[in-house]
Amino acid sequence: MHLSLSTSLRPAARGIVLALFQDAAPVKHPWFTALPAGVKQTILAFSKAKEFTGKIGEVHVIPFGSPVRRVVLLGLGEPKDWNRRKAMLASRQVVVVAKQHKITDVALRLDDLKFTNVDTESLAQLVAENAQLADYSFVRYRKVPKGGWPKLTSFVIHVRPSDRAAAAKGVRVGTIIGTANNAARDLANTPGSDMTPTLLANAAVAEGKKAGFTVTVMKKDAIEREGMGGLLGVSQGSPHPPTFTIMEYAAPGHAKDKPLVFVGKGVTFDSGGLNVKPDTAMYEMHMDMSGAAAVIAAMRAIALLQLPLRVIGLIPAAENMSAGDAYRPGDQLRTLSGKTIEVMHTDAEGRVILADALTYAERYKPAVVIDVATLTGAAMVALGQRAAAILSPNEALSQQLHTLAEESGDLAWPLPLWEEYEEDIKGTFGDVANSSKVRYGGAITGAAFLWQFAKKFKRWAHLDIAPTMTTIEGQYLAKGSAGAGVRLLVAFARNYDAA
Repeated sequence: MHLSLSTSLRPAARGIVLALFQDAAPVKHPWFTALPAGVKQTILAFSKAKEFTGKIGEVHVIPFGSPVRRVVLLGLGEPKDWNRRKAMLASRQVVVVAKQHKITDVALRLDDLKFTNVDTESLAQLVAENAQLADYSFVRYRKVPKGGWPKLTSFVIHVRPSDRAAAAKGVRVGTIIGTANNAARDLANTPGSDMTPTLLANAAVAEGKKAGFTVTVMKKDAIEREGMGGLLGVSQGSPHPPTFTIMEYAAPGHAKDKPLVFVGKGVTFDSGGLNVKPDTAMYEMHMDMSGAAAVIAAMRAIALLQLPLRVIGLIPAAENMSAGDAYRPGDQLRTLSGKTIEVMHTDAEGRVILADALTYAERYKPAVVIDVATLTGAAMVALGQRAAAILSPNEALSQQLHTLAEESGDLAWPLPLWEEYEEDIKGTFGDVANSSKVRYGGAITGAAFLWQFAKKFKRWAHLDIAPTMTTIEGQYLAKGSAGAGVRLLVAFARNYDAA
């Protein structure tokens, strides 16, 4: 889908969107007067009969002309309730409706979606970004239907002439972030048979070449030399060896900056190990590398945006399987830090491989470290499927991430991380237990485990994206991976102030 701008008062697209607030008079929409008389009469009849009232999400499609064009009436709801989140959904809905009605090109007025305290550039970014998200589908393994998949080739955003320059900046940024988010979805949606640790590392290498960041891949022998016992332990039941991928981006003049370090969990398939998952919980576990996908995609966006900073991405990748030589409950794994992990449960494997990655991050003397992982089902129990969990001992960092999550649409909510929780993950025979002594607060105790390997960082946060790993109904997004974490990481990098 190509996104472009227009300042014309007469849209030429095959699909013309009139986005209207509830009970608003259609005749007041700037595009109404340019419509054919018959279409205007139909719209007024709909409005008079209350068949279209402008309720949030309400849609009516009116065909006219030859070749057939269409007017899409899109309800925005009450003006007093209009906000950023609803504007995001409306931007997506335009794309979904266009595809449903086989509209190949569509036009929308940017001002129709304007909400309080948003500038033109930010609004254009929002529309472009969310249009890209809605345009995504994962059909790589499906037979192409007769006539092909529905395709929206062009999305034209109409702006005032005075707003064109600002809108162009926003569209560029939104397109880069939206397509990066979709790249993460591609990685996460790919089945485990086609996304082993080595193939995940290869994907990072390919993104680095395209976007302009360097990638180094450590294979099993190098991982052994480093002493990453956590990563090696989790991977030992799989025929596919582990990898440890290091991505580095530095803008000109920033190569010696203290970097931001993003760490992504890369479990390319999680059977649960010897503590095997129940069948209903295993189906989507090829997406247990969604944290890694988010970091790879964020690095892509950051490099393409040419942000003035230095960023390191670290991906520990392994497959957690249950062969005869798989790691066992009761095993003691010596990590890169020197600390031992007492294995209480082999399905608490993500934190084990992240432990080595967090220790590895120390050598960069980072300004901030953020790890991203589909770590716990407990986070989903706590928050449902609409927000990821933010956990950090640094309340200022936690609040900053919360604010940026709202602005980016990559929603996340803070949970507490206090010293008292550390008692719950102390080992009996090893230094740290990978599963809590208590059955409650699993999202917090999982973060408390990671904290034991992040003590040297002044600013560290953990994002548990298990709740938002997949899309849900009402989001106007294709089923499967949501690309959770990408937009939040990019927003953090864009707003980062080294001072």
